[in-house]
Amino acid sequence: MKKIINPWKGLEGYNCFGCAPDNEAGVKMEFYEDGDDIVSVWHPRPEYQGWIDTLHGGIQAVLLDEICAWVILRKLQTTGVTSKMETRYMKSVCTTDDHVVLRARIRERKRNIILVEAFLYNQQGELCTKALCTYFTFPPEKARTEMRFMECVLEEEETK
Repeated sequence: MKKIINPWKGLEGYNCFGCAPDNEAGVKMEFYEDGDDIVSVWHPRPEYQGWIDTLHGGIQAVLLDEICAWVILRKLQTTGVTSKMETRYMKSVCTTDDHVVLRARIRERKRNIILVEAFLYNQQGELCTKALCTYFTFPPEKARTEMRFMECVLEEEETK
C-alpha cells in the first residue's frame, strides 16, 4: 500500500472534520491505496463514544462517508458530494479497540454518478458497519476552481 498525499494539507481555511490533520475536534483520517481499494486505519477515542465504550453511529457514518470521498479523489481525480448514503450497522465498535480498518471501492459508475461501497472492520477483522454512498462528481474544471483540487497522488514508498 502507498499513502495518499492530502492535496489540501497546509491550505488556509482547510478544516475538514474527516481529514484535516489540524482540526482539533476532527477524526484526522489518513488514506492509502491498495489496488482498487482505498484504506484507512483509524484509532477510536473515548470522546467519540455514544454508549459506554461504544463508537457513536454518527462517527462511524462520518468515517465511511469520508473514505468514500477519498475514493472519488484518488480513483477519479476529481471531487464531488455525497447525494445519498445507506448505512447498515451490524456489530458495535468498541472505542477501546486499538484501531479499526476502513476499506472502500467503486461499485458502479453512471456518467457523473458513482456508487462507492465502504466497510468498517474492528481490530479483530470483523465487519461491523457498511455503507453505500451515491456520489455526484464534479467536472475537473469545477473541482479545480471551486474546490481547489489539482490532483491526488501517492507517496513514493510502500507502507506496511
